[in-house]
Amino acid sequence: MKCVTVYTNDFEKFSDIFEQILISEISESEDTEVEGVTVGLVTDIPEEYIEQMRIKPEVVVMRDKKRNIMILQHGKIFEIFIPTV
Repeated sequence: MKCVTVYTNDFEKFSDIFEQILISEISESEDTEVEGVTVGLVTDIPEEYIEQMRIKPEVVVMRDKKRNIMILQHGKIFEIFIPTV
């Protein structure tokens, strides 16, 4: 599972760049910008992390069932969890 972290708390901005983020080539451990928003990638996320975050009351959980993508929003970030093959 890989995680793309989007450093914004603006849901509208996140929604505007979501599809672009999914098709962007983002290097691991090297932040990049997508339409003025900082984005980073980590490719080795343990399942335990996702489960721990999902149960916190301050975390919003969203899913894209078609693509099996989970999005967590907390603080000033969105985390997009994408299954790896």
